[in-house]
Amino acid sequence: MSITNFSEMGLSDDVIRAVEDMGFEEATHIQSQSIPLILAGRDVIGHSQTGTGKTAAFSIPALEKIDPTQHKTVQVLILCPTRELAVQACDEIRKFAKYKQGIKAVPIFGGQQIDRQITALRQGAQIVVGTPGRIMDHMRRRTLKLDGIRMVILDEADEMLSMGFREDIETILADVPDERQTILFSATMSREIIRITREYQKEPELIKVAHEQVTVPSIEQLYYEVPQGKKVEVLSRLLDVYNPSRSMVFCNTKSMVDDLVSELQLRGYPSGGLHGDMKQAARTQMMNSFKKGQIDVLVATDVAARGIDVENIEAVFNYDIPQDVEYYVHRIGRTGRAGKEGRAFSFVSGRRQINELRDIEAFTKSKIELHAVPSSDEVLETRFRQVQASIVAAIQSGALEQYNTLVDALLEEHSSLELVSALIQLLVKKDDKDSLPNRNDDAVFAAEYGKNRHEIAGKHAPRTGRGVKRQGDFSVRPRRDNADFENIRLSVGRKEHVSASHILGAVAGYSGLPGSSFGRIEIFQDYTLVGVPKGSADAIVASLKDCKIMRRRAYARREG
Repeated sequence: MSITNFSEMGLSDDVIRAVEDMGFEEATHIQSQSIPLILAGRDVIGHSQTGTGKTAAFSIPALEKIDPTQHKTVQVLILCPTRELAVQACDEIRKFAKYKQGIKAVPIFGGQQIDRQITALRQGAQIVVGTPGRIMDHMRRRTLKLDGIRMVILDEADEMLSMGFREDIETILADVPDERQTILFSATMSREIIRITREYQKEPELIKVAHEQVTVPSIEQLYYEVPQGKKVEVLSRLLDVYNPSRSMVFCNTKSMVDDLVSELQLRGYPSGGLHGDMKQAARTQMMNSFKKGQIDVLVATDVAARGIDVENIEAVFNYDIPQDVEYYVHRIGRTGRAGKEGRAFSFVSGRRQINELRDIEAFTKSKIELHAVPSSDEVLETRFRQVQASIVAAIQSGALEQYNTLVDALLEEHSSLELVSALIQLLVKKDDKDSLPNRNDDAVFAAEYGKNRHEIAGKHAPRTGRGVKRQGDFSVRPRRDNADFENIRLSVGRKEHVSASHILGAVAGYSGLPGSSFGRIEIFQDYTLVGVPKGSADAIVASLKDCKIMRRRAYARREG
């Protein structure tokens, strides 16, 4: 049976401390099998996809085997196919080496001034992470000496071969000492990979990670680009708009679970947390509260959530991108059970996490669609509908006479309009605290998804058709005077549950114009009118030839 806890692997206290700081609670499959073997000096073949935690699988044992007293001797050489992977691997190594004194890792790749790399190598480094071409360049210049190498790691070897680095790899491997460990990770086991393993490794151990897939078609998978400091706001908006009766939110660290639960409770959401530091009695009590519906939102770490079997979880939120794609599969598999529909929402911050999400897509062979964060107006619209439905239900239930005395007293000092408006305001807010969405954040979220607007045109915000449907047409206020605009007509309207943000995102995305270029948006039952700059209607209509809004084909034509 493979080891699953880092504390059981005989690692140094410095590494264990760094691992805990990074939020790792339990080793992944590839880590639990690779680390002990590499520490024992064995050559290893890791047959593993990107996103399974393989960087830690080779970084942690490599750090443990370095002699920090030889600070100017390169002892570990890591080859990566691209600059981005080299930088990413080097960053990870530095995090694991956070508490180890005297260990330095240097990235070497093309596209960066070689003089800077030469200076870094002269200053001394025990770990060099680089692309084969640039490593060869330094070898020719004699600015990189490989005679002290104890371990060579080929990361994503199949990618390096497909990019034409085979001769470079063989030249490098021929130049390093024979008495070394050779670690190879590859997503595929082609003939070339097998030939390299036979020629350059000594009795390697093969570790294979099973390929997991998302097999539940009823799970709708979405992701949102969210600034790190705005995640709570986005989570709140999604909880309001989708209004799941029961949901789970996954975080990577115990401290994040505690912090998020506190934030959600302050905003009026019945929520609780679950993580490894809780005593069993507290865990059992929290789970019972979740099952009984006493809390709507359960925030948990991956390890703490293991074994949870709760029916009717309508939504799963990846508040943090999981550190292993297997965790992603386990997380979202908690919704959409027994033939019911479910949704999985993921929050990403920055290009690196978007790339991690792409790895998850490739590994699970599933599609995760980019959506825009619901606007404050959409959140309020949903809350208004829910309040309206509640009021209508209360009226229909009768038994309101007991409140007549209080109503009469209030009407003596206030108008009926003031009274009803005040009561609705109290209902719209989650509690006595102001939990209404922050309109100032709308521009921040628009800037985030605007970076990839072409990817999400027509897929922006959720349907908000819960509760009582409104009667009659409505219009969106113009951002500015309409004198400089002319209208185009789109063949989608309120019956398709579109909102102004859906329309604006699609029109701006397909036309390539900024959202601020457009004027009044009027949404009717069967169609929508959009104000576009005068003289541009024909061009914009042409750009909307293949337009889809809310996954529906939308036909555009000039109005009037």
